[in-house]
Amino acid sequence: MKTEIYYNPRCSKCRRTLALLQENGIDPSIVPYLDKPPSRNALSQIIRMLDTDPRDLVRFKEGKARELGLSRKDKRSQAAWIQILREHPSLLERPIVIHGGKAAIGRPPENVIRIL
Repeated sequence: MKTEIYYNPRCSKCRRTLALLQENGIDPSIVPYLDKPPSRNALSQIIRMLDTDPRDLVRFKEGKARELGLSRKDKRSQAAWIQILREHPSLLERPIVIHGGKAAIGRPPENVIRIL
């Protein structure tokens, strides 16, 4: 079964989540989302697998979010939030693990255990 992790090597939660996956015998494909932002389709699928609002994938405390004037209260369409995440991948919550048609955000890393 294919497993992917949307990964930032500078993120301690990403490193801990990757280690947790490996401890469970899973060698995931690493998606360097900062270098190659996910497509609209990939982000839509992640949102659907998480069964969440796209705003739940936005890191509102990042300086870029403040610079762009983004707020959780913003009334934007799903397509608009996806476009923001594509244009500013540093705003994407991390790490995201996809396994068996399900997804989980590794905050805390143990969250991913439920989809394995």
